[in-house]
Amino acid sequence: MKNSFLRSCLFVLTFFLTSLSSFSQKNDQNAPLKLWYDAPATDWMTQALPIGNGYLGVMFFGDPGEERLQFSEGSLWAGGKGANADYNFGLRKDAYQNLPKIRALLAQGKFNEAHKLANSEMTGLIHDKKENTPSSDFGAQQTMGDLFVSVSHKGAIKNYRRELDITSAVAKITYEADKSQFERTYFGNYPSKVMVYKFTSTSRETYSIRLISPHKKEYETFEKNRYIFGGSLKDNKQEFETTYHLNTDGAISYKDGVVTIKNARSVIVTHTAATDYLMKFPTYKGNDYKKANREVLGSATKKSYEVLFKEQQKDYKNLFDRVYLKLGSAEASDVPTNQRQIQYFEGTPDPGFEELYFQYGRYLMISSSRPGTMPMSLQGKWNDSTNPPWANDYHTNINVQMIYWPAEVTNISECYLPLSDFTESIVEPGKLAAQQFFGTKGWTVNTMLNAYGYTSPGWDFPWGFFPGGAAWLAQHMWEHYAFTQDKEYLRKTAYPVMKEAAIFWMEYLSEDGKGHLVSSPSYSPEQGGISTGATMDHEIAWDILTNSIAAARVLNMDADFAAKALKIRDKILPLQIGKWGQLQEWKEDLDDSTNTHRHVSHLFALHPGKQISWTQTPAEAQAAKVSLNARGDDGTGWSLAWKVNFWARLQDGNRAYKLFRSVMRPVVSKGTNMANGGGSYANLLCAHPPFQIDGNMGSTAGVAEMLVQSQTGVIELLPALPDAWQAGEVRGLKARGNVTVDMKWADGKLISAILTSGGAQKKTVKYGSKTFEVDLIANKPVSVF
Repeated sequence: MKNSFLRSCLFVLTFFLTSLSSFSQKNDQNAPLKLWYDAPATDWMTQALPIGNGYLGVMFFGDPGEERLQFSEGSLWAGGKGANADYNFGLRKDAYQNLPKIRALLAQGKFNEAHKLANSEMTGLIHDKKENTPSSDFGAQQTMGDLFVSVSHKGAIKNYRRELDITSAVAKITYEADKSQFERTYFGNYPSKVMVYKFTSTSRETYSIRLISPHKKEYETFEKNRYIFGGSLKDNKQEFETTYHLNTDGAISYKDGVVTIKNARSVIVTHTAATDYLMKFPTYKGNDYKKANREVLGSATKKSYEVLFKEQQKDYKNLFDRVYLKLGSAEASDVPTNQRQIQYFEGTPDPGFEELYFQYGRYLMISSSRPGTMPMSLQGKWNDSTNPPWANDYHTNINVQMIYWPAEVTNISECYLPLSDFTESIVEPGKLAAQQFFGTKGWTVNTMLNAYGYTSPGWDFPWGFFPGGAAWLAQHMWEHYAFTQDKEYLRKTAYPVMKEAAIFWMEYLSEDGKGHLVSSPSYSPEQGGISTGATMDHEIAWDILTNSIAAARVLNMDADFAAKALKIRDKILPLQIGKWGQLQEWKEDLDDSTNTHRHVSHLFALHPGKQISWTQTPAEAQAAKVSLNARGDDGTGWSLAWKVNFWARLQDGNRAYKLFRSVMRPVVSKGTNMANGGGSYANLLCAHPPFQIDGNMGSTAGVAEMLVQSQTGVIELLPALPDAWQAGEVRGLKARGNVTVDMKWADGKLISAILTSGGAQKKTVKYGSKTFEVDLIANKPVSVF
């Protein structure tokens, strides 16, 4: 009787656990999506793992004896007025007066003289400060410091595991030492604006916490379990504060900046930081960071660890769980990620690794770009340096735009809003740059953009000249509307910015004497010489004018402006096909078929633009293909990622897949390689090299482009499915028109497709050679295949 009862209980328990497991799988579809390692990190760039809450980016190492939690806050920036009283946003007074001379030299074929004059009189102005780092008042984004947490345990370390679960945005370190179990759990909580670090052990241990910052210490206190460090940058005197609160069952003491917790089984650190930065031209100061920290920590410490964790899970999963991707059954998730990456690149089939890399891009965006935060820079929100590569700035000739490519199509539109806010904030200094350098109305921004309104050209050409940055940023505003159909956003936020960017091109384009308008002078980003018409400029001008015309029509306003914009757009020099069948990069037919430069800027019209497509402009699409073949399949990390998107738009899934695999190839070098060193580090952060997050984001967007496209107004299903993905499923991708796309396929063929629209509308859908119209009902799934 007793055994029968126990068997019954065991059956009920087994049934319950099985049901719970089934329920968990339904609600946590991406359970294997973990990065994990059997050793601590010893290198920041290649091994440490990123966590964040939008405001702060933290890299954790997982050393059992002493954890290193390196952190940065997006608004901590050297440079600007505080660094040099002469800082003037790079402006050079009346530089535009040199344009007629430069154009005249170009008309005479004196390209070298034209470049020399432009490089002398049209560059932006910076001021060297050799006594400080960084070395000019352009500045650089800054690390804030490191928290070191040491543990007193003894004995050999056993069963070590360091992991990052991107389905929950939770990091863990587990190990054993001297018969005791140790666990650390870290996560970023966006709603409460805190990072949370929990240390637990089965034995009572002594912990010590110290903060190291490369910046000047203004004050340091510890009272009522709260540590506060106030500092300032040597460079520009920017003020900041970082603070944490302790919750522990141990005894706390404090001396000389070190917090010691004795006899503790549990230590919970709730951490935040803020600066005096305010995203407002021209001062960029005024945030009451001390008050902000008091309020944040005061509110967060009223919540238990469990409440903070539940709050974080609800917030994160609301975004992350919108998209599910399954590319096959084979996977090697039981192998440490660094080994798994090597095995994958050596040929072991592992579609689960491809799913992981795709979703990793979405994880990084959710963790580093949320409404109210600074936008992601070249390294997202993760930076351990006072002099990071390329200032960890907002490069606008491809990089910051690529970083935000996944936001709309992978269904995390909210994560784009920091870039939207930042774009709005630079219109005013961008108008000054347009006036002084180009003699136009409207606004512009060039290659390098800092947090202090530097919208001027860079301080050397060709890399520094790129007036197309503003229109490219404005493209994202239009795309946000296109995907969300948020007309109020279009009316109040996007259209005013777009219109001003369009006005710049309407005034800067000049007659070429042959009936066309050209961008002269111009340079194709970061390569080649001065030109009477860089193709990318023409494509960007066409794009912003087209989008602005469409926006005016949607809003039923500015009919005269739209008519004028249309007339100018249609006079822009058409895309040119050169002597070897290539899409010309310049008005002059100068392309070198052996040139494998990382930038493929003249294919902007193919992606992220919409001017070129197989269906509407087949000759130009073929020319783009010729150019892309000539550029080759190597490059920096971000260049490889852009090529994934190019080939997806050309509907060559196998070529796109080949490039996607290349983005994931193992890289160990941290030195700068501008040609062919691209891939990913063991922590799966993309290597330019060095680390730049754009390659992660661009490849995530590229996978989405392989599965669904809508830039031509037609929703194309599986337009670039590679042979390697014979069977799969995706749910939650977005098409323009606020349409959510769910699909399944088998044997390389679509077997089901469901579209869910945010509003009633008629849409054209294409799969293979089949094109058909569907009537979509608001918020009701409609099976279309």
